[in-house]
Amino acid sequence: MPRIVSLIASATEIVAALGELPHLVGRSHECDYPEAVRRLPVCTRPRIMVEADSREIDRQVKERARTAVSIYEVFDGVLRELKPTHILTQIQCEVCAVSLRDVEQAIARGIAGNPQIVSLQPDSLAQIWEDVRRVARALGIELRGEEVVSELQSRMAALRPAAGPKPRVACIEWIEPLMAAGNWTPELVEMAGGINLFGEAGKHSPWMAWDQLAEADPDILVIAPCGFDVARTGQEMHWLSDRPGWRDLRAVRTGRVYLADGNQYFNRPGPRVVETLEALVEMLHPDGRAPRLQGHAWRVMMSL
Repeated sequence: MPRIVSLIASATEIVAALGELPHLVGRSHECDYPEAVRRLPVCTRPRIMVEADSREIDRQVKERARTAVSIYEVFDGVLRELKPTHILTQIQCEVCAVSLRDVEQAIARGIAGNPQIVSLQPDSLAQIWEDVRRVARALGIELRGEEVVSELQSRMAALRPAAGPKPRVACIEWIEPLMAAGNWTPELVEMAGGINLFGEAGKHSPWMAWDQLAEADPDILVIAPCGFDVARTGQEMHWLSDRPGWRDLRAVRTGRVYLADGNQYFNRPGPRVVETLEALVEMLHPDGRAPRLQGHAWRVMMSL
């Protein structure tokens, strides 16, 4: 029987979707869904102060990158005790989660059993689907992987709105300094019936300047910082709302600034990418279906 350790939250959700949760024996500090995984041994921790504000977190991350020191620590002793047959990690972003390099270094320090490393690379929706298949193949349940992908794609197809006006949308992935959302987010915006203004599908999220945002003057602003929930995003909004010209933005004037849960949804490339699309449809088309996810996955920013 497999003994799976997942060191990335989206992979943990993929394991659950495949029906393999009973074989999950360890997790990263970020793996928190489904609720049952919280009781499992934690195998990692961050080396930066994740409670700091946006600017300070950015400074810490860049300092670590400059000195080539990983942002995360892998608990070698815990891994040795768990004796995993499979370790799930990623090579998409060394900032967002424990990376392949971190895992390889931990194994080099001595983990018995020669576990299979399954490294995910979710740069786009197509890659997310391939990651589901990749995990399924590694676990010997390839057919189940295809079934899960088909189910998720069907659910997303059912969410596509009817043809109509396409609002211009700016999705923000970090607040200070400003970063637009890339990777799979531009695809989701287009699927939700919007025109994505910043970031390219399949490419890393780009840094951007305030002047770029002000000049584009989007109809809708979606603020979903990586790793932040809705409440914490609200606490960080002063970095934007205190800027000269903030109140002049079309999205601000019309009350179409939305704070979203980047941690659980927008920046977690797993099965709940379906719910992320649903949240975008709710934000972009408020006169459509009843907003099931409002108040949980997203909320309207109140006027300041």
